Amino acid sequence: MPIKIADDLPARRTLEAEGVVVMREADAVRQDIRPLRIALLNLMPNKISTETQLARLLGATPLQVELTLVRISDHVSRNTSADHMASFYRPWNDVRDERFDGFIITGAPVETLPFDQVSYWDELRAILDWTQTHVHRSLSICWAAQAALHHFHGVEKHSLERKAFGVFRHHNHLPASPWMRGFSDDFCVPVSRWSEVRRESIPEGRGLQILAESDESGLCLIGDPARAFLHMFNHLEYDTLTLADEYARDGAGQLPAHYFPDDDPAQAPLNHWRSHAHLLFGNWINEIYQTVPFDLGEVGQAPGLAA
Repeated sequence: MPIKIADDLPARRTLEAEGVVVMREADAVRQDIRPLRIALLNLMPNKISTETQLARLLGATPLQVELTLVRISDHVSRNTSADHMASFYRPWNDVRDERFDGFIITGAPVETLPFDQVSYWDELRAILDWTQTHVHRSLSICWAAQAALHHFHGVEKHSLERKAFGVFRHHNHLPASPWMRGFSDDFCVPVSRWSEVRRESIPEGRGLQILAESDESGLCLIGDPARAFLHMFNHLEYDTLTLADEYARDGAGQLPAHYFPDDDPAQAPLNHWRSHAHLLFGNWINEIYQTVPFDLGEVGQAPGLAA
C-alpha cells in the first residue's frame, strides 16, 4: 500500500525513483479505507534526508500511511530552509488537539547537553505527555529515546569518551515481541551517538523490555508497554552512505567501525541492515493497524503495547 505525503515534498521524487508507491493527495481523498495517521517530529539538522529515510520505510509497509511533519513550535531550524519548513511542517501547537495512530520523534544533535539545557526541553516534555492521550503508538529514536526514558522513568544518560560510531552486531533478546517478529538472532545496526543509556540504569518493576543489545555498543531497542512507546537508541533508518557522510562532515576523524570494507574509506560500504530496518518499521505499523480503534476519537484512551 502507498504512503501519502505532500505532492511537492522533495522526498517524493526520491521515493518514486526507488519504486516506493507514493499516493497523490487527490487520489487519497477518494479512498474509502482510513489511512493510518503517522506524525514525525523531526529534530535532525538535515531534515530532508531524515524525511526521506523514514518515509521510505513507512511507505514500504502494506498499509496506507498519511504522514504529517511536525516541528517544535518556537524553535527555528538553522540547517533547513525557512521555505521548506513553512511549506511542509506544522508546529506542534497547531496539531496538539489532533490524534494520531503513530508518532515518531527523531534524534537531535544535543546529546552532550543535560536534558534541561536543551532549549526546547519543556515543549518536548509536554509532547511526550501529550502522546499518552493523543497517540496510539510512539517510536523514539537515538537522543529522543534517551529523553523519553528520562522523562517517563528518570533514566539518566551517560556521556561517552569516544563516540559510538559504526555498524555493530546486535542480539535479539525477545524474539516473541511483536516488534522483533521475523528478526534474526543477531543483526547489524548503524550507531552514531556520544551518549548512552546503560543496562544497569533500566529500572526494574516498570515493565521495560530490553529487546536488542550489542556487546560493543550497548542497548539498542527497549519496549515500554505502559507508555505505548518503542525506544531505539540507534539508526536502522540510516541510508547506506549516512555514516560516510558523517565521517566526511567531521573531517575524516573517527573511522566508523565495521562499516567500510577493510576499514578503507575509499571503498564503498555495503548495507547490512536494510532488511531489518524494513522489518522493524513493518512490525511497528502492523502492530498499530492490528490494535488501533477505527474511530480516531478513541485513540490514546487506552495506551499500552502488546507484550
